[in-house]
Amino acid sequence: MGDKTIRELVYGKGAHVDPIACVEDISAALATRSMAGYPHSIWQIVEHMSYWMEYEIHRIAGDRPRYPDHAIESWPAHPDPAGEAQWQAARQRFSELLTQVATLAESGTAAFEKSVLPDKPSAPLSTVGAVVKQITVHNSYHVGQIAMLRRQFDAWPPQRGGDSW
Repeated sequence: MGDKTIRELVYGKGAHVDPIACVEDISAALATRSMAGYPHSIWQIVEHMSYWMEYEIHRIAGDRPRYPDHAIESWPAHPDPAGEAQWQAARQRFSELLTQVATLAESGTAAFEKSVLPDKPSAPLSTVGAVVKQITVHNSYHVGQIAMLRRQFDAWPPQRGGDSW
């Protein structure tokens, strides 16, 4: 049996916003909109989360993806995916990666305790469970940013709902 709590948090539970609901009902125009004083669009945040989920899924699988030299390398340089089809593809990739993370969260105690090699020389050995938890916390942080941007753009709550206090 896997970690049910982590699986629930992958998809938003309690104080954690559902990441799919947070992006599924917004257009490319809204996803690429920028806000004065804020460095990223919603589309860039989604792509950044996808970058790191994919990176960590590859590490868990035993691959050795290149660790970026600078944090900016995990962010798209341009705030606009160039259209609705590209935004749809980004949302689809995001959803598929979340499904893979949720599957890892359900993988069972033995799999959760499996070692994952460090991704850079200074990093310690990790476990699948620790990496899945890190992905979940990272996503929660960034989905909160998306919720904030949606509020600033008068596009909150999502169609499927969300706390609006």
